Formats: sequence, structure tokens, C-alpha cells
Amino acid sequence: MKRKIINVKSKAGMELVQVAILVALAVALGLIFKTEITDFVNRTFEGLNNF
Repeated sequence: MKRKIINVKSKAGMELVQVAILVALAVALGLIFKTEITDFVNRTFEGLNNF
């Protein structure tokens, strides 16, 4: 059974690392600002319902 090793020096490997970092950053920001994001979404939909 051959194992596929990702070459970090390759372009595809670097893109994979960048995507992983961006996803981790988005998740971290989502967890940090969870209440603010929820309040914003709720206020937005309440404003749309009242319009």
C-alpha cells in the first residue's frame, strides 16, 4: 500500500496549507465573535421583517 505524501514545497502543498490556515482563522474568529455575529444576524432579519 503506497502512502501519498504531500510535498510542502510544491505549489499544491502550499495551497493546501494556506487553505487550512484560512479555515482555522475563520473558525477561530467565528468562535471569538459568536455573540456579536448572532446579534448582527438577528437584528438584520428583524429589520427585514419590519420592513
